[in-house]
Amino acid sequence: MKNNPKADELLVKLFGSVSRARIIELLFSQVERAFYQGEIMYETRLSLHPTQGELENLIDLGIIKKRETKDRVYYEIDTYSPFFKPLCEI
Repeated sequence: MKNNPKADELLVKLFGSVSRARIIELLFSQVERAFYQGEIMYETRLSLHPTQGELENLIDLGIIKKRETKDRVYYEIDTYSPFFKPLCEI
């Protein structure tokens, strides 16, 4: 979707937030992988506060899950979420 501005606009309308749409697009583009916050910020070109806020929102909604290691916190799609299949189809 990175090369399709029309699709990007639709995602923003659907999710109500540019930040949320960018994070969802990134995480769903590589479902098998977990990202740490710095990677998400870099890949989505978002600053710290919008990234943190939207990650917490997505955790609260049950769309992503957070996994902590000794030195990093990782975020990944929760494939058991009831939203997983519908979001994959978007």
